Amino acid sequence: MERATRSVTVEDIGRRERLARWVNGLGYVRKWLVLGVIIGVVAGLGAVVFINALDWATKLLLGVLGGYTPPSPLGEGASLGSRHFSRPWAVPLVTTLGGLISGILVFRWAPEAAGHGTDSAISAVHHNPSGIRARVSVIKIIASAFTIGSGGSGGREGPTAQISAGFASVLARLLNLSPPDARTAVSIGIGSGIGSIFRTPLGGAILGGEILYRNDIESDALIPGLIASITGFTIFGAFEGYAPIFGYQSGFRFSHPLQLVYYALIGVAAGLVGMLYNASFYGLGERFSKLPLPRALRPALAGLLVGLLGLAFPEVLGTGYGWVQQAMGPRLLELSLWVVILLPVMKILATSLSIGSGGSGGIFGPGMVIGGFVGAAMWRVLEPIAPQVPHSPAPFVIVAMMACFGSIGHVPFAVMLMVAEMTGNLALLAPAMIAVGVASFLVGDRHIYRAQLHTRADAPGHRFRFGLTPLSAVPVANVMTAPRLVVRREESAEAARERLAELGLQGAPVVDERGVYVGTLRYDAVQGDDVKG
Repeated sequence: MERATRSVTVEDIGRRERLARWVNGLGYVRKWLVLGVIIGVVAGLGAVVFINALDWATKLLLGVLGGYTPPSPLGEGASLGSRHFSRPWAVPLVTTLGGLISGILVFRWAPEAAGHGTDSAISAVHHNPSGIRARVSVIKIIASAFTIGSGGSGGREGPTAQISAGFASVLARLLNLSPPDARTAVSIGIGSGIGSIFRTPLGGAILGGEILYRNDIESDALIPGLIASITGFTIFGAFEGYAPIFGYQSGFRFSHPLQLVYYALIGVAAGLVGMLYNASFYGLGERFSKLPLPRALRPALAGLLVGLLGLAFPEVLGTGYGWVQQAMGPRLLELSLWVVILLPVMKILATSLSIGSGGSGGIFGPGMVIGGFVGAAMWRVLEPIAPQVPHSPAPFVIVAMMACFGSIGHVPFAVMLMVAEMTGNLALLAPAMIAVGVASFLVGDRHIYRAQLHTRADAPGHRFRFGLTPLSAVPVANVMTAPRLVVRREESAEAARERLAELGLQGAPVVDERGVYVGTLRYDAVQGDDVKG
């Protein structure tokens, strides 16, 4: 029996090695067609598993136990949700329970799954693309489902990114991919996972390369990313449908030059709110890390606070996508102006508590929701007093979604495309570029993804490539140094030897009467009375 088991093991290893040699021996296009499809299939299936786990957890925890149903966007049922809390006392208990379960799961079995997890995946790309543990993806799915499903404020992109990035890392180990290929595999895993669950294949493909750097993009990941992201989108859509999350908002477009002023103001507001999001997220996270509590209990305490906050502002509970959908239409007018103005701040606070405390979920989705609330607030303020304001809040909401997280996440192109795909609207990209540009200018080098590097030149995997090229363009005059000692030809050998000894030099250049270089004087060769040219 033992021999049979050993022979099977050796045979399995042999098959794996043959497969690895075959894949690594393929040309660029064929290799990434194979790897991209495999990673995309897992990304799509992982997104299906997680969205159903989240739906189940939400119905059980918030619905059955908490007596509350959050609204959903057009592409996911278009439910209006509960008008009020049937058991308000139960909501804080449910959010506390979700945080407790998440904390125990994460800190017992996979501490790297704590928080939003995207930074861990980005760091893996830069430093150890083949080192992501397989269990992290499983724990991330379960913990995030309990965190968000119980009402915690988080995004569903974090778990799906970690699922596909984790699989790509395992695949890189099994196939013994080269370091550059392993980095590309994990990069497209991040993008295809997020692109699948948001139904944004083009934006997801761009995101996989853009999210790694603050001021650069991983061009090597673009073509493989398209293959993986389209595959993941196809698989996910086959189970969940292909309609945009927020429906087709194609009736809204840029219609008057004066509106550019309003979109620039949206950019200012979105940039400032993005900076507040960044500061609050890490500020509260640091405070929670100093609490004299076991790490596993901190998400439970945060859950209690979020539940209490949710009683006053139910819009902060869960993902918030259904509330953004309502903010795009006439139901926005049903909310008091002060509530609309406070919603971005309340959502920032809820997300900082839920995820910053160590709970599991994403920060990408909440960032777009926060931006949507900013746009809704701007529309409510400007619509009664300013000319040429769009008749619907939808254009402001859509553009602000792009500007807020596109700037603080340093992923402007990806987020613009993703929100355009999520709303079925490309006509607002022109004013969105104004808003995103203004917001990015205000944000500067601040970044919510701490694992992002500045450019590819700072990445360990690119140092050799980018370390040689600049030297070819640098003149010698910029790096040369003047000699510490110059000996004139008519100087005596004894004087020259004394000067060399005084400075501790082994030699010096020799010049003639006109200062023209004529040779080199070595300390150990100084003989005679004169230095001869």
